[in-house]
Amino acid sequence: MQLIDRRAEKQVLHHVLDSVRAGMSGALVLRGEPGVGKSALLDYAVESAADLQIVRTVAVESEMALGFAAVHQLLVPLLPGVDGLPEPQRRALGVAFGLVSGPPADPFLVGLAVLTLLADAAEVRPVLCVVDDAHWLDDESADTLSFVARRLLADRVGMLFAIRETTEPDPRLQSLPGLRIAGLPEQGAYELLETSISRPVDAAVAARIIAETGGNPLAIVEAVRELSPKQLDGRAPLPEPLAVGHQLDVLFGRRVRELPTDTQTLLLLAAADQPGPGDRLWQAATMLGIPESAAVPAEATGLVVFWPEVRFSHPLVRSAVYHAATAVQRRRAHRALAAACDPELHAVPRAWHLAAAAARPGEGVAAQLEAAADRASRRGGYAAAAALLERAALLTPDGERRAERRLSAADAHLLAGAADRALALLTEAVPGLRDPRSTAQAIRLKGEIGFACGQVADAACALVGAAVRLRPLDPSTSRDTLLSALEAVVFAGWASSTAVLQEIAGTARDLPLMRDPPDSAPNLLLQGYTARVAGGYAAAVPALRRAVQTFLVDEVDPDIALRRLLLVAIAAVDLLDDTSVERLSTHWIDRARHSGALTKLAGALAFRSALVDGPSGRLAAARAAESEAHELAVATGNPRVVPPSGAHTLLTLALSCREAQARATAAAVARETPGRGAAGEAALAAYFLGVLEISLGNYGSAVGCLHSAYTDDTPLIGTQALPDLVEAAVRAGRRDLAERALQRLEDRATATGTPLALGLLARSRALLAAPAEAQQDYEDALPLLGRTRAAPQLARAHLLYGEWLRRQRQRREARDQLRAALDMFDGMGLHGFAERARVELRATGEHARKRELGTPEELTSQEAQIAALVSRGQANREIAAQLFVTPSTVEYHLRKVFRKLGVTSRTQLAHRVINQGFGVLHPVPASGGPILDGHR
Repeated sequence: MQLIDRRAEKQVLHHVLDSVRAGMSGALVLRGEPGVGKSALLDYAVESAADLQIVRTVAVESEMALGFAAVHQLLVPLLPGVDGLPEPQRRALGVAFGLVSGPPADPFLVGLAVLTLLADAAEVRPVLCVVDDAHWLDDESADTLSFVARRLLADRVGMLFAIRETTEPDPRLQSLPGLRIAGLPEQGAYELLETSISRPVDAAVAARIIAETGGNPLAIVEAVRELSPKQLDGRAPLPEPLAVGHQLDVLFGRRVRELPTDTQTLLLLAAADQPGPGDRLWQAATMLGIPESAAVPAEATGLVVFWPEVRFSHPLVRSAVYHAATAVQRRRAHRALAAACDPELHAVPRAWHLAAAAARPGEGVAAQLEAAADRASRRGGYAAAAALLERAALLTPDGERRAERRLSAADAHLLAGAADRALALLTEAVPGLRDPRSTAQAIRLKGEIGFACGQVADAACALVGAAVRLRPLDPSTSRDTLLSALEAVVFAGWASSTAVLQEIAGTARDLPLMRDPPDSAPNLLLQGYTARVAGGYAAAVPALRRAVQTFLVDEVDPDIALRRLLLVAIAAVDLLDDTSVERLSTHWIDRARHSGALTKLAGALAFRSALVDGPSGRLAAARAAESEAHELAVATGNPRVVPPSGAHTLLTLALSCREAQARATAAAVARETPGRGAAGEAALAAYFLGVLEISLGNYGSAVGCLHSAYTDDTPLIGTQALPDLVEAAVRAGRRDLAERALQRLEDRATATGTPLALGLLARSRALLAAPAEAQQDYEDALPLLGRTRAAPQLARAHLLYGEWLRRQRQRREARDQLRAALDMFDGMGLHGFAERARVELRATGEHARKRELGTPEELTSQEAQIAALVSRGQANREIAAQLFVTPSTVEYHLRKVFRKLGVTSRTQLAHRVINQGFGVLHPVPASGGPILDGHR
């Protein structure tokens, strides 16, 4: 194809193609106004890629509500490779494409399947994916393809998109590399004008055409085609205005109306069904008495081709065809197309055509749209289901039934991640709801939307209100709503939510009997939390401990486990049961990875970073988890799936003593959380900042930070912050506060009895004890903490003991403890605490130099993560499935890891990982194998 004056654009396209040929991957989004040449550039890329496999699709407006329609059409040539996918991916893709039945797959497991399918195909021959008119992609396809484009790295796959510039760009494609396609420069525009007509054009006329079209190639060609010979040579005036921009639509419409009536009808059928199967078009045409010969005049104009597939010369042509028809003509076309649809195989497009054919509301069509929505949601097409339900609501004559369908549409939008649209529909639905159960569900949905938007305090209130209403109607749903409310309260703040907590406890106490037994996992969880509200910490321990153990065995329903593992893991944190916290975190990540629930996975990884890897001293693993959580939040197009404030990143910053960054993050949390009512989240950040202040010896500031955790007493950090508060208060001269914190810690450690709780209690007692008792307390603390995964707490016990021994003038013994502390802090990268130990060691008369570490700090977070998983003996394909990348990408990163760490084999890498502190193998009995940095 001859492209005029597009040298720069062609160079960028060749760079993508050459990168793919060289074994890498690349994505590029061409952006520009209609007619500017995006499609022509895509055609040029395809012609330049004869040595590549080409998969191509054109998105169309009429398919925007059909979930996965575009990605399905794109991948048709590669579908034979589906059988080679891992079983969860194969099942997810089959359900999404309607090839098999089954429960709805998480859309992002579909994304992983598409990623694997493309990478597998590229192993045989490089692949180029081309998507035109991407602004009309259905939501599920846009999510899937943008996810795939971001995860490709070294896979021999290129992805090219063309998208119309709009005032509200799609954030999913906006994050990909882009190239703005502008109109042709003056010289190029003149060249196009000359080649598009076989006669000379007056210079003044040419200048005006180029000026008014802005160099838009389609506008230039069509403007010239519309002008008479006299107008072109300047002997007749030009029309005002020229047919450019929105006028092109009028121009194409006029050309359509000049065609024979049968041809216009055939074009209308094609426009209404684009890109439907050709047999459906001709079947509908036959029903309307349209012969195949009607296609000839349309093809002669160059507006459309019908064979081998229907393709309009430009999207504006299709739009002009459709809108040039009267409403009656459009409804007639849609009725014929609906009649041509197989009710089983094409239920969703049939429902859409019936809806478009409806002249007025009718329950029959609305019910069919609702049934189609059910089919779409069962395939994981929640955005498609939401659109179908919205349309069903519009066509529902009965007001109450219309409100019910709007409520269902709002729920589907929330599942699709469109919280703002969900709230708008919910607001429309509420006034028309009459059934008490529906009203309660609406209140519950309002709470869930609030939680999804980070408005945790409002969400907690709404969820409790819904649970109260649901209690006599549906006890099980009421219980589940109470658990959701508790989850919201954890982040909203325990102390600031006293009234809500009391209402939760009262509602739970009055719940009628349910089908599942009292010792089922959800019931135990609710019993434990409500006991903490009503009877205090010690009263809650038995039920919470049983709930934790119940969730640790694989007998809990997978959906319940995935929904409630956050609340269970927080219970284990509150019990100071670090072993269970790590196992639950691993369980949570495993379930989310296996099911492809990326939003849940992002939250699980944020938890992992802040409350497992950080407290265990595995900072590289914590950073890797943070990084992946952020990537997944971007991939899902929902940054709210991790704490919006970034509070979860603060402990890693504090322990590694990145002081400026930690203080900036803490300040951002303090500014951001009040507007969302997220006092619990703010207390978490204040606690992490308090740890930084302790490491720096700023004990007065540490007390200020830690006191908020003490007063709020959220299960998230209320108990684990107590030993830090005791230390800070003692050193700041606040003995009264230290004694109160110690008493609370003693009560709780006695109740829970874990090695971590008892070890921290002994260490804290020593800070307030007389010399005779203090030494024994320290000696008791060390072996207890040595049995835990909390390596930083053990190192801090050595530090505090060493500091105490030095003050007792036992210098030799002090050096032993301080050396042990320094070695541990240095090995973990806890630089603030290491400096404290170094200063104390110098005070004993021993010179302690800073340790130079050839550690994995050189590795990126993803490289560290891959190194850790390789060290467990996992193959590249297994790692790829866990990290939502391709085996080729794993291999690419692994080569860089080998080079950076100076190793030449996986065995050497495993030794390096284990010995240098960024990967620590821990046995986890329930898993049947060791855990490295908590990733199974």
